[in-house]
Amino acid sequence: MSYQPAEVAVRAGVAPEFVDRLIEVGILKPTDDGYSAGDIRRAALVLVLDRAGLPLEGIAAAIDRGQLSLDFMDASNYDRFSTVTDQTFAQVSATSGVPLDLLMVVREAIGFAEPLPDDRVRDVELRIVPLVAMQVAEGFETATIERWLRVYGESLRRVSETEADWWHTQVEARLMAQGMSPAEMMEYADAHLAAQMAPLLDDALLGIYHGHQEHSWTTSIITGVEAALAEAGVFSRLAHPPAICFLDVTGYTRLTAERGDKAAAQLADELSRIVRRTSARHDGKPIKWLGDGVMFFFRRAGDGVEAALEMVATAQTAGLPPAHVGLHAGPVIFQDGDYFGQTVNLASRIADYARPGEVLVSQAIVDAAEGDAVTYSEIGPVELKGVSGALVLHAARNAAPA
Repeated sequence: MSYQPAEVAVRAGVAPEFVDRLIEVGILKPTDDGYSAGDIRRAALVLVLDRAGLPLEGIAAAIDRGQLSLDFMDASNYDRFSTVTDQTFAQVSATSGVPLDLLMVVREAIGFAEPLPDDRVRDVELRIVPLVAMQVAEGFETATIERWLRVYGESLRRVSETEADWWHTQVEARLMAQGMSPAEMMEYADAHLAAQMAPLLDDALLGIYHGHQEHSWTTSIITGVEAALAEAGVFSRLAHPPAICFLDVTGYTRLTAERGDKAAAQLADELSRIVRRTSARHDGKPIKWLGDGVMFFFRRAGDGVEAALEMVATAQTAGLPPAHVGLHAGPVIFQDGDYFGQTVNLASRIADYARPGEVLVSQAIVDAAEGDAVTYSEIGPVELKGVSGALVLHAARNAAPA
């Protein structure tokens, strides 16, 4: 499909005069039929370069000398770059039934600044609107929909930034180290790697996402079944319930942002050695890593508390960021190497509530723990996020030597 200069300007979201200037300096070159979708993407990209202070004439000169190429924008894998539609946010709000303030969060969720009502919607944003509109029609709370959008956006931002760094270090920098010029590198990378990788990346991302959905949905189903059994009076309590422990590292996300993924990987390696050795000594096992922490299973509650106290102390001695821990005891359901149920959910919430250096446990842990190696100090009923009613928590500490 071909476009005229005015159409290029509209779909790229740039001024017609800017397109004329790109044509004048030779950055956009028409075919017999006009301009391509790649030219639209090039116009939008060069606008970003221009606003960053890079001279258009310099870009054009580098292209003319073969030192720079923007031909990669013609590749089909760049079809995912969005173009601007002829609909404004105000118009889409009126036709979709999505409140304008909520609709404008869609643009923020994909990493751009908050739009104005008369700004035109991008085509990628229109793909998000039907699901938002369905939630609105079903009576979902606006605050919940907004949180969903922002969490999706922030999580996928981290994924895409990690992907960009991975591409730079493993493809671009490696090819240039082999002697390729920037133009040769970009042409080779897009012709031989990007076009093949783009659909594979989509499939891999969707596969990981569906795997996490299976875990989350299974947890929700199991929680509902537990509640139904408890209401029916057939939910038996265990005499010696196992314990679920969550250990989180304070500031892990900030450390990753400040020092990069390499520092985060080194932190994870050091923490992994500590938690594996410590949990094994106390008849427990790490179940899974959760970004900034670890989930453990312990057959006996007392062992779990002793291990938690040792891990927090060892992490501090090793110079790692402070850790905080939450534990709860009760029945758990095992499936495909993972544990599910209300016990798991409560242990996670308790960990969220704990401060750096703290090991907080539920009353169920205190009741199930045996021995005098640990002392407990009640910190009173507390309200935990996502948990109905107050829960009595205790701070665990190693007992003073006799």
